[in-house]
Amino acid sequence: MSWQPVIGLEIHIHLKTRTKMFCRCELAYGLDANTRTCPICLGHPGTLPVPNARAIEWTIKLGLALGCEIADRAIFHRKNYFYPDLPKGYQISQYDEPLCRHGRLLVPGPEVDAEVGIVRAHLEEDAAKNVHVGGAAGRIHGAGRTLVDFNRGGTPLVEIVTRPDLHSADEARRFLQLLRQTVVELGISDAEMEKGSLRFDVNVSVRPAGSDELRTRTELKNMNSFAFAARGIQREVDRQIGIYEAGGEVEQETLHFDPDHELAPPLRSKEEAQDYRYFPEPDLVPLAPPRQLVERLRKEIPEPPGARIRRFESQYGLRFYDAEVLNGSVALAELYERVVSAGVDAKAASNVLMNEFARTGVEPGAVDAVELAKVIEARARIPRDRFNEALAGSGDPGFDAERYLGDGLVVETSELEPLVERVLAANEKEVAAYRAGKRGLLGFFVGQVMRETGGNADARVVNELLRTKLDA
Repeated sequence: MSWQPVIGLEIHIHLKTRTKMFCRCELAYGLDANTRTCPICLGHPGTLPVPNARAIEWTIKLGLALGCEIADRAIFHRKNYFYPDLPKGYQISQYDEPLCRHGRLLVPGPEVDAEVGIVRAHLEEDAAKNVHVGGAAGRIHGAGRTLVDFNRGGTPLVEIVTRPDLHSADEARRFLQLLRQTVVELGISDAEMEKGSLRFDVNVSVRPAGSDELRTRTELKNMNSFAFAARGIQREVDRQIGIYEAGGEVEQETLHFDPDHELAPPLRSKEEAQDYRYFPEPDLVPLAPPRQLVERLRKEIPEPPGARIRRFESQYGLRFYDAEVLNGSVALAELYERVVSAGVDAKAASNVLMNEFARTGVEPGAVDAVELAKVIEARARIPRDRFNEALAGSGDPGFDAERYLGDGLVVETSELEPLVERVLAANEKEVAAYRAGKRGLLGFFVGQVMRETGGNADARVVNELLRTKLDA
């Protein structure tokens, strides 16, 4: 039987507000444990929450970027469960009346696009951070004990829940990368997985190809990189197919993916909404976003990364792969468009930015596109080491391309011709081999001439002279 994976995602994104969601404790990463807490975020009796207005605005902004409907009325709920990282014994979240719902995100693919439905994007407070001590790599399995750092408790957190519209591990990976880029470009989160400001869980099931049924799903937790997510999803898809083909049934449970050993041991049976005993938060009034606020935020939404990828393909004639790489960051995409606007061929600019420029590690936002365009235009006529040196220096303040392109570059045929003849006379064996069909030796001769000139010859003129002499 042929099987189809069915994948849905739950993504948690920290908003980079100055303070926590319901108190005024400062948000900061890397501080000593339990130094950014107060009676409100520690759940002391008699304390009252006060919502963070900036977090509410940013959640609406994200919802608009995801094509969501923004609720006229949204309610905070208490999500009740007992766990060491939840001092109140409940989490203030949203349930059946969230801020944002019924959206979609277009995910371009190499062949076809995927349109992923967004069920909801709701605002809540994060739990504290459990620190597992002992065992391997700080993971819960094999840990000797667990400590709790309450600095993170109360951080504004947006949870995005997708429809089960993804049907391969690679499709899920591309969705997550595109969603992260959308969030970063909105300026509402750094979305850094190594810091925990972007986390996601994956719901996986399989069904016979062509069917529309939704079978029992499992939830994969501990996804801390896009590559691990793809590997974990594929492993779970293969496991479920094996169970069904052996005549068994998949159990609904939560699995903890261990990328180091390609294992996903079960943590617990998966909870449903009724397990959390949701009820409206009695200490908070409903949210009612003014329409003028929503429309103001709508005007601030930049071009979606997915739409920009498709525009790069059509406007500049790029392959999907090139357009996707160039849109890996808004800074790189903007630099590319500025370089092309300066007169550089679209494909040549793409090749340089994705390859030689990317290897320099220069921050795209620091580059003068007009000066970089001069370097790329001169690529064929300056020595490779000088070209790479120019790219590496392109992010320096006051970068001047002429410093690398001029500086005594020999371009006159009359000056280069004697050098070319001397190189050919000194390498008669290679000349014979070239004329016998080994055309790849042209690069050898170019290198010899460039060495004679200390790298100061115009490579384009050298190539022309060599071809004329060798093909005579």
